Amino acid sequence: MRLVEIGPDNVRAACRIAVAPEQEQFVAPVAFSLAEAYARPNVAWPRLVYDGDEVVGFVMGAFDPDSPVPMFRCGVWRLNIAADRQGRGYGRFAVDGVLAEARRRGNSRATVLWVPGEGGPEDFYLKLGFRPTGEELDGQVVGAIDLG
Repeated sequence: MRLVEIGPDNVRAACRIAVAPEQEQFVAPVAFSLAEAYARPNVAWPRLVYDGDEVVGFVMGAFDPDSPVPMFRCGVWRLNIAADRQGRGYGRFAVDGVLAEARRRGNSRATVLWVPGEGGPEDFYLKLGFRPTGEELDGQVVGAIDLG
């Protein structure tokens, strides 16, 4: 597995990543995430998850150390693993990649936001070590992990 920057050669593959229909309420489509990355190039860190030559997922970190909102300074902004590729460790690999980049940049804490609900990503993030902070934003739970 590897994380790869998105460019002209793989952007179409990125936009074709689709989560399971019942998960669509929990995460934005990759094309929307790429539009946000384009609008905030100094903050967004979008990457494709490859297994060999196959694109299996998308992850986007966010690094904005000057944000007045602490939960937006460092974290996982988006994660989309193709529906037929879930449960194989790709999501963990992708999040670990964002956390490694966070450490490389000198961060000691990372956050993630998730929409609570059946079939949502809460259990996944809890298994990775994120813990709810007690904060919510627009109906989303804020989770954090110590990178120490």
